[in-house]
Amino acid sequence: MTDPALRRDDYLGGRLSLWQPAKGYRAGIDPVLLASACPAKPGQSVLELGCGVGTAALCLATRVPDLVLVGVERQPEMASLARRNAAECGAHLEIVEADLTQLPPELRQRSFDHVIANPPYFQRDRSHSSPHGAREAAMGEETALADWVAVAARRLAPKGWLTMIHRPERLGDILCCLAGLGSVQIQPLLPREGRDANLILLRARKGGKAPLRLHAPVILHQGRMHEFDGEDYRPEISRLLRDGAPFPGLGAAI
Repeated sequence: MTDPALRRDDYLGGRLSLWQPAKGYRAGIDPVLLASACPAKPGQSVLELGCGVGTAALCLATRVPDLVLVGVERQPEMASLARRNAAECGAHLEIVEADLTQLPPELRQRSFDHVIANPPYFQRDRSHSSPHGAREAAMGEETALADWVAVAARRLAPKGWLTMIHRPERLGDILCCLAGLGSVQIQPLLPREGRDANLILLRARKGGKAPLRLHAPVILHQGRMHEFDGEDYRPEISRLLRDGAPFPGLGAAI
């Protein structure tokens, strides 16, 4: 019997189906964009901080074979769903149930080629909290953004890459936190032509020395406004959302 508290949503054109809470927070396109921007290669290791039900990690696993995947999630119900989702799609995703600032010793002894993260976007001293626990944990910043970046940097192997998705208004905060990380690449994402960016993708490399790169904006939707029912993503964005293609804007992470 289906649990009415859950629903199953399709990602990557139905190549991936994930259980999520029926009410409250459900992952949208942000973790799919995050996964598409991670430059992982087969055989490499990836740690996701705050993995939720596993959306980004499992989207990445669908695109790139033979990854060593670990997800950290502090909410027991979300961690349980991430394990279920990984098992049902046949992915090898290890879920560690822990607060990212209090990782277990065995995880603190490991390093990774990549760390990916979709931290909560909103500072709660400047915005209102959600009544839904899972949504509030996903969207409301309780753990400082500086802690997310510091933990990611510690878990990266030398020359490893951090890939994040966040809001443009937090870019200054992120850049101030990147101690030990360089070769920064910033990709603005615009919802439509003529609009301001409402998301950014950011990459930074442990020990990287290359100059900061601010890439040309990528526009997600066609046209200046929504003019018809249904989706109107640009073809290159539709390919990554439906087919699991890598992100088209960021340069190669060599």
